[in-house]
Amino acid sequence: MDGPTALRPIRLRDQRAWREVNQRNRDWLRPWEATIPPPPPGHLPPRRPTYRQMVRHLRAEAQAGRMLPFVVEYEGRLAGQLTVAGITWGSMCSGHIGYWVDRAVAGRGVMPTAVALAVDHCFRSVGLHRVEVCIRPENTPSRRVVEKLGFREEGTRPRYLHIDGAWRDHLVFALTAEEVPEGLLTRWHRSRPGRSTEIK
Repeated sequence: MDGPTALRPIRLRDQRAWREVNQRNRDWLRPWEATIPPPPPGHLPPRRPTYRQMVRHLRAEAQAGRMLPFVVEYEGRLAGQLTVAGITWGSMCSGHIGYWVDRAVAGRGVMPTAVALAVDHCFRSVGLHRVEVCIRPENTPSRRVVEKLGFREEGTRPRYLHIDGAWRDHLVFALTAEEVPEGLLTRWHRSRPGRSTEIK
């Protein structure tokens, strides 16, 4: 937790709040959401999972050490979602972060704070060495998050993910633990004059 922004594991009982925020932000989120490509001829398209199925899948992946699924809270209310996925151990110790936030609280530093909290947790508690974020070039609000936090831009992955009905190019941004020895949240606070560096 940092001020009014907090991360916590996603829960089955978050369903009502999650659906309300997600549905209210449909037009805001749709251009950036992952989709499933059309199936081969003769195959039925997969069904979109229910909220309960999604949470159970996220929990199973978390128990297997491959994912860290969180909701973002702002002033005690659910305001978005952040997932550290694709966690790989061995000689890589890496994962990637995806996130979305309620448009009603966008621009208040909620998501940069949430990402900083998640990165610090990954580096200090989980033991990851590298975290990356892949963003469509057109997604200016999401790019601002990683730019504010000082992620390195590493290049473009052509047709990397199926988003909003088509294969889309993504820019890759990354950080390693050595780049933020003081912690990403501390660096984020230092970049915002007048903000306290106390972590609650």
